[in-house]
Amino acid sequence: MNKKVGVLLVHGMGTLADDFAHDMVYELRERISGRGLNRDEIAWQGVYWAPLLSAREHQIWVDLAANNDLNWAKLRKFFLNAFGTMSSYHSSGNRPDSLYYRIHGVVHQGLQQLRTKLGDQDKPLIIVAHSVGSVFMSNYIWDRQKGYDQERYGSTPFERMETVTGLVTLGSNIPLFCVDKENLSCIEFPPPTLTEPLRKKAKWLNLYDSDDVLGWPLKPLSPSYSATVSEDIEVSVGNILTSWNPA
Repeated sequence: MNKKVGVLLVHGMGTLADDFAHDMVYELRERISGRGLNRDEIAWQGVYWAPLLSAREHQIWVDLAANNDLNWAKLRKFFLNAFGTMSSYHSSGNRPDSLYYRIHGVVHQGLQQLRTKLGDQDKPLIIVAHSVGSVFMSNYIWDRQKGYDQERYGSTPFERMETVTGLVTLGSNIPLFCVDKENLSCIEFPPPTLTEPLRKKAKWLNLYDSDDVLGWPLKPLSPSYSATVSEDIEVSVGNILTSWNPA
């Protein structure tokens, strides 16, 4: 089957397995078929970056908790994962072995694998990124649009983010990294290289839950975000025990 669109799925913070995208892809394929569309025309690819940090985070937890009675263990582990990832990613500098570049390297590998599934052609790309994954992808797209590290991250239009037609950010943490910046600029979306028919269809949808303290609307960030993000969509996630609170 000739694939027409590629979808890149990028997970957020938390402890996840390498098949993190399986259930989501299954559900989306069912809904696509339910709309009378051909789900086999879509190629899917997950970006699994968690192993870059999981071993170190686990060791830190073991070292700190071994001889100390720490309450709220599950919550502590979550914050260790969340803020450990955020601080390490943004404080690692420009070293070639930094977490910033290692995560971007995993993103690039995912893009290469997805392009192979698309017959090595530069077809439309949709990115679905959760939580801190949206920060990674925003930075990744920014760097490609600025022409940074072309030798490292490829030279095809698909790899240069020139065919990005859709962005879906879920529980995005982008505002947490912007408190020291004024007149904030965001990525160019849709990219100027996108064909006119695709530009008319391109959307950036940002979904957030008002009870999620780590997920935020994006349009109010700046005039640039207001003009670029198509829509902030408030949703309610969780079950009867969790949907009304930060859990």
